[in-house]
Amino acid sequence: MNLNSQDVERIVETVTRQVLLALCVQFCVDNVRTVVSAGADRITAGVGVVPQDRLIASMIDHTLLKPEATHDQVAQLCFEARKFNFASVCVNPGHVKLCVELLKGSPVKVCTVIGFPLGATATDVKAFEAQQALDEGATEIDMVINIGALKSKDYPAVLHDIKSVVRVGHAKAALVKVIIEASLLTDEEKVAACLLSKEAGADFVKTSTGFSTGGATAADVALMRKTVGASMGVKASGGIRSLEDTQQMIQAGATRIGASAGVKIMGEMSGKKEAAVPVAAGKY
Repeated sequence: MNLNSQDVERIVETVTRQVLLALCVQFCVDNVRTVVSAGADRITAGVGVVPQDRLIASMIDHTLLKPEATHDQVAQLCFEARKFNFASVCVNPGHVKLCVELLKGSPVKVCTVIGFPLGATATDVKAFEAQQALDEGATEIDMVINIGALKSKDYPAVLHDIKSVVRVGHAKAALVKVIIEASLLTDEEKVAACLLSKEAGADFVKTSTGFSTGGATAADVALMRKTVGASMGVKASGGIRSLEDTQQMIQAGATRIGASAGVKIMGEMSGKKEAAVPVAAGKY
């Protein structure tokens, strides 16, 4: 059988991903061994070309939060994140340990979600969930705000909820992003959520879980950026499926993008030579 270079690359990608997954699943059970070799770290293959301009890739949290996600799909997510040098992978807490092992030696961070997707979990439970994820190696936390308390104008409860997770996160030098679920809020409530997140010491505010009635909009991102100023990050997440969507969010003030379509976005980018996208000022 004659194989061309693309066939070979596809085979290498499949075999490498399966080997990494098999090793990690085997040893994560006992939590006793490092599983990713330097040679495997350097394998790149698959559909698409890594773009020269890393700006957008470095802003993407490559996301897989569907409840039916398999180990194999999580391994693929990590493989893609390594290949494109995404900022992080964003997964449910049960996948943190696997991602940490698969991304060992890589600059890609492991982000997980807390109180997800409803935000209605008790504050102590959110703090415990965050602590466990951090102990397993996560370095970024995306927590869902207590939406009901916010809409009830119980601001002390909301502030306490956020602060409890921020305290745990910052004790481990982790970034904490607060998901406000903008599609469920009035503009007044969005501003209140952002101000409370800022007061609590969070590092980012984030638009959406992607599991509610709507996702990120440029208008919401602009409002959130105006509210928090340049000192905080703004993460746009939910329904971002194209390079055009991504650029609109960045132009509106987003400094991080949560998307499950990161590979597609990079594929679009590789075929275009566009001017640099302006990024909102600030340390994020």
